[in-house]
Amino acid sequence: MTAEPVRLTGGEAVVRALAAHGVTRAFGIPGTHNLEIYRHLTAYGIAHVAPRHEQGAGYAADAHARVTGTAGVAITTTGPALLNITAAVGQAYSDSVPLLVISPGMPLRHPRQSTGLLHETRSQSEALRNVAAFSHRVSSVEEIGAAVARAFTLFRTERPRPVHIEVPLDLLEAAEPAGPVRLAPPTAPAVPDARALAAAADLMARAERPALVLGGGARGAGPVCLALAEQWGAPVVTTANGKAVVDERHPLSLGVSLHSPAVHRWLADRDVVLAVGTELAESDLWADLPPLQGKLIRVDLDPAQMYAGIPADVALVGDAAATLDALKVVGGGAPDLIHEEAATLRATRDDETRVRDAAWVPYLEVIGATLAPDAIVTSDSAQCCYYGALPHLLLGPRARYLHPTGFGTLGYALPAAIGAKAAHPDRQVVALSGDGGLQFTVQELATAAELRLPLPVVVFDNAGYGEIRDEMAARGDTPVAVDHARVDLPALARAYGGHGAVAHSPDELATLLARALTTAGPTLITVPEETA
Repeated sequence: MTAEPVRLTGGEAVVRALAAHGVTRAFGIPGTHNLEIYRHLTAYGIAHVAPRHEQGAGYAADAHARVTGTAGVAITTTGPALLNITAAVGQAYSDSVPLLVISPGMPLRHPRQSTGLLHETRSQSEALRNVAAFSHRVSSVEEIGAAVARAFTLFRTERPRPVHIEVPLDLLEAAEPAGPVRLAPPTAPAVPDARALAAAADLMARAERPALVLGGGARGAGPVCLALAEQWGAPVVTTANGKAVVDERHPLSLGVSLHSPAVHRWLADRDVVLAVGTELAESDLWADLPPLQGKLIRVDLDPAQMYAGIPADVALVGDAAATLDALKVVGGGAPDLIHEEAATLRATRDDETRVRDAAWVPYLEVIGATLAPDAIVTSDSAQCCYYGALPHLLLGPRARYLHPTGFGTLGYALPAAIGAKAAHPDRQVVALSGDGGLQFTVQELATAAELRLPLPVVVFDNAGYGEIRDEMAARGDTPVAVDHARVDLPALARAYGGHGAVAHSPDELATLLARALTTAGPTLITVPEETA
């Protein structure tokens, strides 16, 4: 006798598919149209964190993905809720983060003509399709499992980027045959063909002035990258997303300094540059790089990167760790001379930025000295972060630094810290922000207070949008709409149920930060510009 097919509601089919792919936590806000999803989360062992805004949910899920190496999941309801999360989707796309956004959509047979249905939107899926890697609107309960498996297949086999799955709201409530559980197939790390590897190895063996550039795509290949740098005798420079792939205190490390004119000149003069998992984009370089005098070898999972921006002379399409492990490189210069070259370049880079960055450096040194080796730091698109922390807060390979590069959204740091802390409650997590960026998602202080996890939030307060203020001044313009009345942010943190204080000196920040790392709930510490 044939068994009756399993019948599930669309909401349960969504949760079953997530659980089958190992999802244990989701971020989002329940709404009228997604309650059938929420009904089943607990039964399938999926914990939930409820930020106060969908944008915060997206950033939290993004950070959760970055620090766990697995997909981050966010659940929204229809219409404005889904559109609220699109900024986070755009950031995840820019930074190659596996973010899965699930939402209801208009009913299957909803007319094209507007009817005034709650949260009615002309085409949610079309909107998300232009921001995410793809948007999949299912047409049956059975298709839900295949759609989720399709998303996880992309995350595991291609350059990871965000995906949106839309389930018509009538399907969420309907009980239909769900079919078997669909799983993304297992895969092995991709390795370039032997001829490309041989060509790269030959170039590298003959290099006299080599350089290694690491981006976020090298994240899983840190030990291999360091071994290669030492064997090849190549100084290492990283993008923001590649920060601390190699210990930033290593003699060969130049840290995050691709924006430095001295590093630009140095790179242009190299006879072989090996770039791993990076677009070498304007957002990495902050300017056009002078033409490279030598050969460029690119390692990337995305074949489109081989002819984008600066085209590769030798293209190695594959997983970073597997590719570098397969490279057989012999040679390299004298270690003492190479270390001396790197030290000289670091000093030149520091001289170029000392005047602009000097105010932040003592505070960042205190933060670095206070944090554990495996701490997680989240940052915002703020001057204190991209001028300050990226180049000057030196971290080792056990630490993580999460920054919204490329898309450059504001408001990332606080909700990202919540997502990272939810993933790793036993690790120290600190958010760094400016007062302007913080206020894009400041309501997430309530989420952090509710979770009662120790979470310092250090805010460098210049009473407005400092970067845009400086750009206006550089153009000779009168600053407009960039100077804001200073908000008592520590008092706001206390109103949300957290703690707040002001640090007037690096020593005071050290004391406040050490206390905040062991105090339940968020502690917002402001550093006023006139102090820094």
